[in-house]
Amino acid sequence: MGAFGFLFFAAFGYFAGHPHFAGAALLIAAANLGFLTANFPPARIFMGDVGSVPMGFLVATFSFWGIRDAIFPFWVPFLVFSPFIVDATLTMFRRIFQRKKVWRAHRTHYYQKLVRMGWGHRRTVLWEYGLMLGSGLSALYMRFHATPETAAKMFLAWGVLYFTLAILIDGLGGRTLQNEDA
Repeated sequence: MGAFGFLFFAAFGYFAGHPHFAGAALLIAAANLGFLTANFPPARIFMGDVGSVPMGFLVATFSFWGIRDAIFPFWVPFLVFSPFIVDATLTMFRRIFQRKKVWRAHRTHYYQKLVRMGWGHRRTVLWEYGLMLGSGLSALYMRFHATPETAAKMFLAWGVLYFTLAILIDGLGGRTLQNEDA
């Protein structure tokens, strides 16, 4: 997710005429791409919290930087990283409503459900890459063609897509997945 997200951040920085932002985002994207070559199924390394927490910090930092310096509007990070944001948010709220401890290990993220439903790691990863690519390209498209109407339509389309995917995965996965605790 970081590789795609930071590639799109770099593109926004380039088009906005901010070479320092673009270059720094490109460096982070390159580091993530290097990691992905060893992490693509079958994975040989695992990022874990040691890598993912700093990545989240960098996403937040670059989001604030991009918004502050008018490199992109406030909605860009939300759309670019929406596959991760939607999965994490829906999973967290579902666990809260089920009165489960959100800090405990579990296997209830949508990408985990897809693997457990038989998609396997490779297919699931490629699907997630597709979502990241689509959301990032949508954000870039809106950078050049956004009107309030097209922005509303784009966000509505992504919302409908995520809602439909959640219903399908929960519906199909609910019949086949029993134990969701790690």
